[in-house]
Amino acid sequence: MTEGALKVLQSSWRLWGRRRSRRALALRLALGPAPVSREWGFDRGTPIDRFYIEGFLRRCSSDVKGRVLEVGDDAYTRRFGGGRVDRSDVLHLEEGNPLATFVADLTNAGHLPSEAFDCIILTQTLQFIYDVRAASGTLHRILRPGGTLLLTVPGVTRINRGEWPGSWHWSFTTDSAARLFGETFGPGNVAVEGHGNVMAACAFLYGLACEDVRRSDLDRRDPEYQVIVAVRAVKGGGAAP
Repeated sequence: MTEGALKVLQSSWRLWGRRRSRRALALRLALGPAPVSREWGFDRGTPIDRFYIEGFLRRCSSDVKGRVLEVGDDAYTRRFGGGRVDRSDVLHLEEGNPLATFVADLTNAGHLPSEAFDCIILTQTLQFIYDVRAASGTLHRILRPGGTLLLTVPGVTRINRGEWPGSWHWSFTTDSAARLFGETFGPGNVAVEGHGNVMAACAFLYGLACEDVRRSDLDRRDPEYQVIVAVRAVKGGGAAP
């Protein structure tokens, strides 16, 4: 090897080493002890869990029709139901929400009308309810025969101790969700999906948003890293929507 070629090779190795060090430093900064955001990614764009939640509701949008009950507000009812919705109701746990047409705890809600709703949209709520079996029973009771529950729950997640301190009780898996709602609706009436992968889970935990990652990195599913678990459950006794 000539002296000139040796110098070129040594220079290349030094450059490769610097680039490798920069990549290692970037990785350490990205995976540091503090999140990038504690606002679930809302301050950066669209939260990663919402990408999966809204994708699920979009695929099931034909179920959003007739009389629809949603928790907190009716944003998803209007967005995914549109003209198919005859009446929109909003459920809230406490008094004070001007949009609420019902105030109730799903574990003790005898005043909610039975067989009243064609669709219930319940996103990211069940983790705040300790007695999930009672809540599942209420949801089944208030659906009309043939009505559909569209529900999402967190899998891999941080814990929100802000709005409802001391009330975040659960994370779920596809197995636990299928068993829980299968007991109430019947296994043949329940379809469960897991969404996410290790990259999406890490990005979500660090508070990154969809705009910070590639769409292809979110689309891939790895059942060992479920960021969101989605449930579509149909009440028997009527024609499926």
